[in-house]
Amino acid sequence: MKNRLEEIRKAKGIKQEELAAMLEVSRQTIGSLENGRYNPSIMLAFKIARYFGMSIEDVFIYEEDAQ
Repeated sequence: MKNRLEEIRKAKGIKQEELAAMLEVSRQTIGSLENGRYNPSIMLAFKIARYFGMSIEDVFIYEEDAQ
């Protein structure tokens, strides 16, 4: 799953550390999300989307495997 987290965060002028504190996760978690090394739980995905006033689909892009 891809995401636009880094793009959205930077557009709002928010540092990784600030976002992590607001979401009650580590800065490393934010970095891993932005780099695609970690997919969030559904609860964290909702928290992120709500924090930015967006829908989950605006932040996270689900790509089905090509068959």
